[in-house]
Amino acid sequence: MAAEIRIHRWDQIQHEELGPKIARRVVHVERMTIARIYVKKGGVVPTHQHEHEQVSYVLEGRLLFDFGDREEIVSGGEMMQIPSQQPHRVEALEDSVALDIFQPVRDDWLRGDDAYLRNPSPSP
Repeated sequence: MAAEIRIHRWDQIQHEELGPKIARRVVHVERMTIARIYVKKGGVVPTHQHEHEQVSYVLEGRLLFDFGDREEIVSGGEMMQIPSQQPHRVEALEDSVALDIFQPVRDDWLRGDDAYLRNPSPSP
């Protein structure tokens, strides 16, 4: 059976507030999850890891990706490739918007098993 052909519009996708400084809009397709992530300056996504390969394309702002043994700053127009099972933490150095692409589908997000991302508290 062929996959359905669809057009998705970000302005028609639910804007989900995850905490005071983090929000997202998410599209799950057959084999990928695409998320538009909004992080206000000082917002932190705590250290986590997942089976999903991830590409994070920063549309606006600057994000600090902390991998434990190294840090990378990614600015608007740049992409960060994160392999499967790689622990990482993200901090917004300024108000930022990123387009995150995950493969396979983030079934944990579909189940609501994403507590690490909800109401995250700042960490040093």
